[in-house]
Amino acid sequence: MSEQFFIDKFSITNAKVITQVKERFESFHYSIVLSSNGLLQSGALRSLLTEKQTDLDKMKSYYKIKQIMKRAESNAEAYNVGIMVTGINGISYATDRSYWLEDNAWLQKEKKYLLRNGNSKKISYDYDHAPASNAPYVIASKRMTGSISGINYGVMHFAIKENDFREFYSTYTNKGNDIYILNTSGVVVSSNRDDHIGKTQMDFLDYATKIEHSSKSYVVGDSMGKETIFFSEYLPAFDMYVINVIDKDKAIGGLIDKKVLAYILLSIIIAASFILFVASRQLTNALSRLVKQISDVSKHDFHQFVSVTGTYETRRIGEAFNVMLEELHEYVEKLLDYQRQKQNAELAALQQQINPHFLYNTLTSIKFMVQHGSNKESEEIINAFISLLKNTVGNVNETITVKQEIDNLKDYVLIQQKRYGNRIKINYFIAPDCLEIQIPKLILQPFIENAFFHGFNYKQKGNINVLVQMEGKDLKCEVFDNGDGMELLDKFSLPDTKRKQDRFSGIGIRNVHERIQLIYGKRYGVEIVSQAGEGTKVQIIIPIIY
Repeated sequence: MSEQFFIDKFSITNAKVITQVKERFESFHYSIVLSSNGLLQSGALRSLLTEKQTDLDKMKSYYKIKQIMKRAESNAEAYNVGIMVTGINGISYATDRSYWLEDNAWLQKEKKYLLRNGNSKKISYDYDHAPASNAPYVIASKRMTGSISGINYGVMHFAIKENDFREFYSTYTNKGNDIYILNTSGVVVSSNRDDHIGKTQMDFLDYATKIEHSSKSYVVGDSMGKETIFFSEYLPAFDMYVINVIDKDKAIGGLIDKKVLAYILLSIIIAASFILFVASRQLTNALSRLVKQISDVSKHDFHQFVSVTGTYETRRIGEAFNVMLEELHEYVEKLLDYQRQKQNAELAALQQQINPHFLYNTLTSIKFMVQHGSNKESEEIINAFISLLKNTVGNVNETITVKQEIDNLKDYVLIQQKRYGNRIKINYFIAPDCLEIQIPKLILQPFIENAFFHGFNYKQKGNINVLVQMEGKDLKCEVFDNGDGMELLDKFSLPDTKRKQDRFSGIGIRNVHERIQLIYGKRYGVEIVSQAGEGTKVQIIIPIIY
């Protein structure tokens, strides 16, 4: 029943395909009709094919026929068609001689038959190897008869390669789905199966006849040892049948498979048994699973909720436990937020610390310069001092650009050099592409201060170099000098000195390191390398952030 239902529904769709193929053939036939009518309506052509002519006259006639044929050929220009006309006076002309053999027996026989018995109103189609290439062709032929006199004066032929002819239907074929064009003698005129062209298939013709006299558009039969579905449509203009042959196994072979159905049913039974077993286990073990989940919560830092499943009682316990976890998470988040706020406040306090001695000594130096008439130097130190206060105390941002940090550093160095002289030179090596990168405020100043006051206790002169450049995805800042150097106990050690120098900031070297790790993570921070007598190098690594 399923197969029959499928075939009935399939036949409706397939009938539309056959109709489209039929329309393509009829369109081709209409082009041949137009071309043949153009030739029949030419009185000049009729005269050229009936009058006796000398060799010279024949040469002139060929030229005239060529012009007439061009006009007729334009009606079939959409198709690759070769046209040939032959008159009773022996004159023969073809648009393309490669299509035809002059001594072709089929053409001679067809010419004689049409002149004696042919229907002047009908175009007959047939199959032959007429062209010179001996490839299969479909040829349309028609007798040329005077409309008034009724006298036969020639024959016209229209040839199309079978490969071009099959283009009318080849897009609808595939493996197991073939189309045959069959004449009334059972000869296969055209097909997508090359091995069947030119052969006689009387069984196909029988099936086409059955379908023609049946109420159904198909018939199921045997073809080459296989059960096959046949669809057929008669082409009146061609006096041929278009037959669609479909392998039934490939079309509907997978529709019903009892073996597969048995496997499916067995699988359903096994699955149902398994589900029943699991359901019963869930009913008896729901509470034990809940206890195990609650005991495992601590292993996941209290971030894994228990699944609310099982009996009514276990679901209520699970829901209550999950609510408790949510309240615990809220409390922890509040506690962490409080700690973050506290750390930020401490960090802000560290950043804004300025030792009062630095302020007093700077102002005293300015007063001393003014009293001694050093107005220009006083103005420089005042401008540097104002800029330094503005960018450190006035700027509440946690991070600033590299350019701003270097400007602050230059102001600080200018103030110290005005107070203590220029025995220590500061050199800046800043990569231009680093100027807009964001860095924490005042991370370089403590190391400049340390080098300035501790690095040259024994050496009277020297250089402090500041280097900023990108290294991969990180920003590398270095402060290195050629001063006294030191033997480090660890990478955050400070020189052992009894000198009491003014300090601009209360941020120590370890505080800078901890501050960087607090902001960016453990893989970033400060590292110090030093050797007695050769100098000290401080390296700061932070991520590149614009």
